[in-house]
Amino acid sequence: MRFHLQKFLETAKTPYTASFSFDFSQADFPGYQVTEPVAGTFSAERIPEGVHISLQAVAKADAECARCLAPVHETYTIAQEYTVRPRDLTDVDFELPLDENGLLDVEELVYQEVIFAVPRVLLCSPDCLGLCPICGKRKAAGCTCQPADEAAPADARLSILKQLLS
Repeated sequence: MRFHLQKFLETAKTPYTASFSFDFSQADFPGYQVTEPVAGTFSAERIPEGVHISLQAVAKADAECARCLAPVHETYTIAQEYTVRPRDLTDVDFELPLDENGLLDVEELVYQEVIFAVPRVLLCSPDCLGLCPICGKRKAAGCTCQPADEAAPADARLSILKQLLS
């Protein structure tokens, strides 16, 4: 979906609103997948300074817990607002994905906002204990392994650290 921001900035008299649904199932996200379409609304309104843009979207991310590898299914609500001034259209460092003709790529904007909304490390719960280093089972699933003798450090060179912690 492309929105002609430059034309809207120059000639708009009434607000613009559109609903969207973007399929990012094949997109490359860092450590997670968005398997359901991201749906939401995009609106633009002319204001004295330029254009006020509002973006609302809901994204569902699927991943593995970074500690115990359990499935994680989270929903993220995206609500962003932007103010675009006429001089922003010629700024090469402008934050919105505009092309040289003043067209705003709304799908790319939503993609970027999903990347910012989803944390880099996803956990099944904030207090996840992770995996047992002995048997490899999830500690929360009832691992009963007893840790090795904790009186001696695993590496004799680290014994000074144990003394400092005592």
